[in-house]
Amino acid sequence: MLIGAHVSTSGGLIKAIERGTEFGCTAIQIFNQSPRMWRPTAYDDADFAAFREAMEASPIDAVVIHAIYLINPGSTDKELAKKSLDSLTHALRVGDAIGSAGVVLHPGHVKDETYAQTIKRIAGTVKKALKASESCRVLLENAAGRKAVGCEFGQLRDLIDLLDGDPRVGVCVDSCHSHAAGYDVRTIDAVTATVDQLDAAVGLDRLHALHLNDSRDEFESHRDRHANLGEGMIGKSGMQAFLSEPRFEGLPMLMEIPGTDKEGPGNKDVALARKLREQGQKARSAA
Repeated sequence: MLIGAHVSTSGGLIKAIERGTEFGCTAIQIFNQSPRMWRPTAYDDADFAAFREAMEASPIDAVVIHAIYLINPGSTDKELAKKSLDSLTHALRVGDAIGSAGVVLHPGHVKDETYAQTIKRIAGTVKKALKASESCRVLLENAAGRKAVGCEFGQLRDLIDLLDGDPRVGVCVDSCHSHAAGYDVRTIDAVTATVDQLDAAVGLDRLHALHLNDSRDEFESHRDRHANLGEGMIGKSGMQAFLSEPRFEGLPMLMEIPGTDKEGPGNKDVALARKLREQGQKARSAA
């Protein structure tokens, strides 16, 4: 398993590799631009080449891009829809250039239209972005909120179907979002059952990344509030179970937590994740 964290690109793309290495990561997640602004970062070929070279020489085996939160691919607002398409396309092109395992995308919410109309709009945006890029995958992330597209695994399947089963469309599953949406991950048996449901709805061949986050809120709260590993409502046993799920082997498992130092995930959190994984594996062996 490739355990890692979301890291900053402040100072340049290559700095993400340096930070990930310092933290003890074997996978990292980055934003391809400021998550608070629409303006894309103007990376050039030299930046991309330096990133690839640094990654090759590092312990980092996978990089995942997270699309910025401003994106709303199902928006009925023409300006927002255009900005969302442009930003997603840019993220995929950066992903192409650095060899990313995929761009994680929050599909959005059902707001001004019906569910069917909303997911048709989302699929249309994603289809255009895929056509305007080369090979990087879009990874649809499961959601926590009741009206968020992806709060049910079957909704991710609906989007994949609308995208004609494109092999460049995958999923990213978040432990906190799963817990909040009513997919239990608090024990080994619960994780097994939840992954079975994911497999039945989407197929595990579509699973290309995972987010490892504890939850500040209770089961089926539909609130997306991340907590440090073992300090939330999923708890230590849930983190152990999620980290040791055998069907997650080889996938990037990325933390998006406050961190033990309250400055985002760092080396202490990566070390804790590895420890919890070992404990989970022992628990499975003893069962």
